[in-house]
Amino acid sequence: MAYSDRELLARLVQCEAGGEGDNGMRAVASVVMNRVQTRVGEYGRKANTIRDVIFQPGQFTCAMETVGGRYNSQNIYNMNPTGVHYGIADWAMAGNRLTGLGSALWFFNPYSDSCPQNFPSGVGRFTLRVGEHCFYDPTSAYAST
Repeated sequence: MAYSDRELLARLVQCEAGGEGDNGMRAVASVVMNRVQTRVGEYGRKANTIRDVIFQPGQFTCAMETVGGRYNSQNIYNMNPTGVHYGIADWAMAGNRLTGLGSALWFFNPYSDSCPQNFPSGVGRFTLRVGEHCFYDPTSAYAST
């Protein structure tokens, strides 16, 4: 079954941040939409739709059916989004972004009480923590990726 962009975003939001509350899910949806809309760097050259962003190789663990050679049961195909997840997808697709998130293009869970100031690849700067996830805005170095 081919999922619509709305369905894909709702499933990704539930999978990546379902336990992070509404703001955590809004932050993840905001990152996806920021990637769709950016016109610089690798996302600006490669990904211009929600589907492209979600399925760009190596970007979201929840979009992978296998991780490290093992089946990943925590994937978008095994999600059952509810009205909350669809509502957040609709909110983000309408152009809304989580306050304070900026133009964040990345997030990850550091499994630590603090967030590194720079995204691991060196092209992002810490901007906001929501729940267990750290969010990063692009630096000027990102434009050359």
